[in-house]
Amino acid sequence: MEITAGLVKELRERSGAGMMECKKALSVNAGDIDASMEYLRKTGLAKADKKSDRVAAEGRIAMASEAGKAVLVEINSETDFVAKDDNFLTFTQGVANAALNAGVTNVETLKSNAIDGGGATVEEARAELIAKIGENIQVRRMIKIDSANHVAAYIHGGRIGVLVELKGGDMELARGIAMHIAAMNPPYNKASDVPADFLAKEKEIEMAKMTDKDKSKPAEILEKIIGGKVSKIVNEVTLYGQSYVLNTDLSVEATLKAAGAEVVGFQRIAVGEGIEKVVEDYAAEVAKAMQV
Repeated sequence: MEITAGLVKELRERSGAGMMECKKALSVNAGDIDASMEYLRKTGLAKADKKSDRVAAEGRIAMASEAGKAVLVEINSETDFVAKDDNFLTFTQGVANAALNAGVTNVETLKSNAIDGGGATVEEARAELIAKIGENIQVRRMIKIDSANHVAAYIHGGRIGVLVELKGGDMELARGIAMHIAAMNPPYNKASDVPADFLAKEKEIEMAKMTDKDKSKPAEILEKIIGGKVSKIVNEVTLYGQSYVLNTDLSVEATLKAAGAEVVGFQRIAVGEGIEKVVEDYAAEVAKAMQV
């Protein structure tokens, strides 16, 4: 059977393997896609280390929690297709459970712990998964809160994860605040957490935007105007200052105050943030591979 560019492209997208690997697999298996997938899986384990330098910026965030503590783990894949694979989803949840049960606080320590429900370590299970799906998989990071306060974990679409520690109030409010943080991504918790240099820069910017007529006003009036503008900006960048997404008539601060609650802290992560993604031109890559 002729090994066409279309077949190579299809196998590449399904397996995440390199173009030359796909072309070879198809040649060995007479162009049979399913047999070629099986071939790549069988040979994948030996090539797991070679895949480790390929960019993995897709993936999923998984969570595990119990009373007073919760953990989120980000596990990356090369493609969104694999991030939705049942094997990948099982692995991510197993890693999250292991992170919670083992009591570890960093990914490197987590890798040597047994994965949830199995005898293999997280790292061994990762290598086995690479062999099965033919794509680079990385356990990138984890965040955790262990507290006597309310601890809520929330994941939005598998790609944004939030942990919130709430003193007072209840778990329903803690989860609502976590949902708000997922949606609005506030850089800071309270106004007192905003760095002085940020405030100084915003004040400088607002001053530069003013007209000559405004600048000619008395210093105390000018300071009041600038202060009001900067205060508005502070509200936009702080959790407490933002309008609560579940009740926009109130700010988060007012919502918390009404419940006698306080956000002690929060953490938010998103899949692939900070990773430089490589935009692949599949057509060009296939064409180049077919010429070899």
